[in-house]
Amino acid sequence: MMRIEENRPFIPVNIAVLTVSDTRTLDDDRSGDTLVERIEAAGHRIAARDIITDDRDRIAGLVKCWAQDPQVDVIITTGGTGFTGRDVTPEAITPLFDKQMDGFSEVFHRISYDKIGTSTIQSRATGGVIDATYVFVLPGSPGACKDAWDGILKLQLDYRHMPCNFIEIMPRLDEHLKRGS
Repeated sequence: MMRIEENRPFIPVNIAVLTVSDTRTLDDDRSGDTLVERIEAAGHRIAARDIITDDRDRIAGLVKCWAQDPQVDVIITTGGTGFTGRDVTPEAITPLFDKQMDGFSEVFHRISYDKIGTSTIQSRATGGVIDATYVFVLPGSPGACKDAWDGILKLQLDYRHMPCNFIEIMPRLDEHLKRGS
């Protein structure tokens, strides 16, 4: 079943981290710090990091800009996935998806359920691909960021993870753009 194939090389990727919050700064962004620490500990590189307010157009604009940057392979956002009026991250990002990754949300909720029970339904975590860049939309708590990274992203962003992983299909993510479809 699942395994790390030690004969395959580790391939580091460039990951941008975006915190969506009206109140956080880089000095107190625990969720963003959690992601950066885990990303770097896994051997990947931080391509960019920012904090932006809960503004749909600003979120969409920055994510689209990063997705078009050839130096960014993956974007992870944290914050703005709840149900309050200010929680607009999924609304900002999902219309940009070329492909939505329903399984990411399902697995995230399964992992989260084991830790916080039915409270997991208060998150609208999601994932997808924009311009051949993986994008993951996470809740704004350090615990949720740990769950998503440790339980899903750390393995899927490791080329050695078998039977399959996101890295091995990265070169083919933009096939639809090359074909003109």
